[in-house]
Amino acid sequence: MAKIVQTAGRISLGEFAPEFAHYNDDVLFGENWNNEDMDIKTRSILTVVTLMAQGITDSSLKFHLQNAKDHGVTQKEIAAIITHVAFYAGWPKGWAVFNLAKDIWNVSDAEDAVIDAKAKHAASMIFPIGQPNDDFAQYFVGQSYLAPVSTGQVSICNVTFEPGCRNNWHIHHAKEGGGQILICVAGRGYYQEWGKDAVEMKPGDCINISAGVKHWHGAASDSWFSHLAVEVPGVEGSNEWLEPVKDEQYGVLK
Repeated sequence: MAKIVQTAGRISLGEFAPEFAHYNDDVLFGENWNNEDMDIKTRSILTVVTLMAQGITDSSLKFHLQNAKDHGVTQKEIAAIITHVAFYAGWPKGWAVFNLAKDIWNVSDAEDAVIDAKAKHAASMIFPIGQPNDDFAQYFVGQSYLAPVSTGQVSICNVTFEPGCRNNWHIHHAKEGGGQILICVAGRGYYQEWGKDAVEMKPGDCINISAGVKHWHGAASDSWFSHLAVEVPGVEGSNEWLEPVKDEQYGVLK
């Protein structure tokens, strides 16, 4: 879980009320919000519910609504949460919170469907989806995400592909050892070596890729796909990125 850092207290009240600023930034957010006994999404929902129940609809509620969205609360979820709480806390409070939430979850039906599908996929596995894989975006068709799992001894990352996303043909080079191991952890996708038929991958499937083998991997056209990418230690290892997988070649896969 990424550490939450708050400075609003010191920025706004650092000189006027330094003790209050300390409690706000270092205790409320620095300690309480970073307590891993509860995940951030649940903590965000509880905070929104508490503020709504008190009738607090100022900038603090807007901040926590945005925080809830940033930590995975979808438009459908926030709508259900506000509706449920309105029955107990008061209907006018529901209206007030909806007026704020509409601006924050300002997405089209198509965009919201993607968000919901991503959240459902994330809930189906124990590894995080991570952040958009921007550093390698030029080697992918479609959107991928990267979440480092291990950065010591052996590099292991959870790589997630949106439906239809795949990486380019590429080769893992090494003078000795090297290569890669793929372990599907959620969804459905494909792995293909140059000159061979594509292999479907489902949760639990494992692919061993030797150094020097030209290949690609990615999601099925109708499914999200996540796999662990285990980098096999080797001597003078490097990656060579090649051409994209052609649409007509990918399109025949079901």
